[in-house]
Amino acid sequence: MKKILLIVFALCFSYGFSYSRSFYYPTNEITKMQNFETDSFTTKNGKSLKIIFFKHASLLLEYAGKKIFVDPVSDYADYTQQPKADFILITHEHHDHFDTKAIEAIETPSTKIIANPNCRKMLDRGQEMKNGDALQLEPDIKLEAVPAYNTTPGRDKFHPKGRDNGYILTLGGIRIYIAGDTEDIPELKQVKNIDIAFLPVNQPYTMTPEQAIRATRIVRPHILYPYHYGDTDINKVKDGLKNDKGTEVRIRALQ
Repeated sequence: MKKILLIVFALCFSYGFSYSRSFYYPTNEITKMQNFETDSFTTKNGKSLKIIFFKHASLLLEYAGKKIFVDPVSDYADYTQQPKADFILITHEHHDHFDTKAIEAIETPSTKIIANPNCRKMLDRGQEMKNGDALQLEPDIKLEAVPAYNTTPGRDKFHPKGRDNGYILTLGGIRIYIAGDTEDIPELKQVKNIDIAFLPVNQPYTMTPEQAIRATRIVRPHILYPYHYGDTDINKVKDGLKNDKGTEVRIRALQ
């Protein structure tokens, strides 16, 4: 009898594991990659997606073998130890987002660099994207550039309207909003059907916790990663959204 119960338990466990892995919705696991936290997902088309959280606004998305770096900066990782990039996305020219040393460490002749107009000009290579532009990078990889700017009086000197990019990256059907340096701008109402969102919470340069809560309720992502948060008490965002059942707030080491 004990043997039969053990077999039944093993079959149930195996089934449950297979189901969770086949479902597209992101898993709730944290693993380590060279001391960096990572989260793993299965996309809607059944392919693998891993997000590596370096720090601040620097990310690596590994999708179906492709390596997509976002705002690589040497202060947050040793990029000589990272894999070579298929794509590098740059939101704007501030030193905590734009670092030529980090770019050169992961760049190859076939790497596609995509940046806002100022960074494209400063690099003298890559492809420019302006707010509203869209690129089909691969049959199942799409990139959209969206506005990112300050609205609070006196803060527009940090991120003026029309200069910088946020990005919506669609990977195998999962839509990922990487907001860049922005406040809770009116254009957020056009950011729709988002599975994963990265919102900056770093006053006075980006959002206050209250602004991030409002932005989350506009965009309504399934998962929110507050990022670029510096010394901000990021738990204020998590606590403020604890009753918003449609969004899971995940805190990672993105200060």
